Amino acid sequence: MTVTYTSRVATARFGGFSQLLLLWRGSIYKLLYRELLLFLTAYLGLSLAYRFLLSEAQKRLFEKLVLYCDKSANLIPISFVLGFYVALVLERWWGQFRSVPAPDGLMVAVAGNVHGADARGRILRRTLMRYGSLAALLVLRAVSTAVYKRFPTTDHLVEAGFLTREERRRLEGLRSPYNKFWVPCAWFGALAGQARREGRVRDDCALKLLMEELNRFRGHCSLLFHYDWISVPLVYTQVVTIAVYTFFVTCLIGRQFLDPAQGYAGHELDLGVPVFTLLQFFFYVGWLKVAEQLINPFGEDDDDFETNTLIDRNFQVSMLAVDELYGEVPTLERDRYWDAASPQAPYTAAAAPLRQPAFRGSAFDVALAKEEMQFQPLEDIGETLGDTLEPPPRPAPGTFTRRFSLLHRKNSAGSERGLSPEPAPGSPPTPATPGDGDSLGGDTAVLLGDTPGGGSGPHDCWLLHPTIDDMV
Repeated sequence: MTVTYTSRVATARFGGFSQLLLLWRGSIYKLLYRELLLFLTAYLGLSLAYRFLLSEAQKRLFEKLVLYCDKSANLIPISFVLGFYVALVLERWWGQFRSVPAPDGLMVAVAGNVHGADARGRILRRTLMRYGSLAALLVLRAVSTAVYKRFPTTDHLVEAGFLTREERRRLEGLRSPYNKFWVPCAWFGALAGQARREGRVRDDCALKLLMEELNRFRGHCSLLFHYDWISVPLVYTQVVTIAVYTFFVTCLIGRQFLDPAQGYAGHELDLGVPVFTLLQFFFYVGWLKVAEQLINPFGEDDDDFETNTLIDRNFQVSMLAVDELYGEVPTLERDRYWDAASPQAPYTAAAAPLRQPAFRGSAFDVALAKEEMQFQPLEDIGETLGDTLEPPPRPAPGTFTRRFSLLHRKNSAGSERGLSPEPAPGSPPTPATPGDGDSLGGDTAVLLGDTPGGGSGPHDCWLLHPTIDDMV
């Protein structure tokens, strides 16, 4: 049911999309022509009634109503509401497509890790993949009307070969009101464990790989089921629909052409048919119809997912991979480029003009003059930098040593006071000295070099990166 036009737009050319405008299946014309005809018929009916059925007094009253509706229609934020809604629906549509379960990873894991060319190994692999196909079918049967019409009951699943009668009895015997797509996944896990005990799965790493692929496959089934369960909030859909329909009901009256003799502003021309209003209807209502088609891609519209084709493809491919292709490896032969140091695949005459040189990086396109590619002596580079950057003044030798000695004396004094006996009761307290830790000003003076007799020169500061002369 999907309309594919990819080959028509493979190459961009003048008017490339214009050739798509004549397609009918899956087109906007097919979705919209009924609504467009209804709107045009209603508009022309009001126009004819205004021109030929109303009296002069009634015409004046109708003209006032037209002017009021034309002014009020601009108050409806149709572009804002509809744009966000369609963007949300389109993102949801792509997410639903990505959640459709595909058995490719599972079938490769089964074919490579469940061993045995005898009948027992064959039935194990085929049954494992049949359980995977059954889980996907139970989900698609629950969300797609096309699949449900194909398999309406479990008897049809038995007749189609996805279920055995014993499996159907066990499936229907489970007392659960919920969808049972997870049951074949549980059977898959139990059968994989049995194959491990029989030695068909040779180690626990292979069994772990099988279970990881199964969980990934089951996750897609669960996500697809929840997409069907949790819809776009109904209030959002209602708001968008009411906004669009209200806008164009207002336009039915507000966009009428009035008698030019009355001198109304903007009504100097009487065309009879509102061309640009019809285009506006085509774009806005067409946008809404696009959202209506994409919100559930598992129906029977022209652009809905071909779920029955997916079921046929997945079931056939998975059985071929684990049965007929099991253990089959083509005879090893030397390829035609065996002795070639740098093999290159040939081009046909049609593809030869498309051959391009190898891309090495965008910087390789930079062109340099020959004199600009000569290395320069580092001394010249240093002098050039020195001419533009003024180096910071260097501190006088010994400054770092003086600062360090002051801090050392301060710490030593504090240590000595910490080891001295406590003063006797009643004795006067010892006055604080600069740098003894009892005064913020004293510590700051020591750290900054503002000590008695030390002076405060331009380089009286801590050097985080001292030179060799400063550390002497």
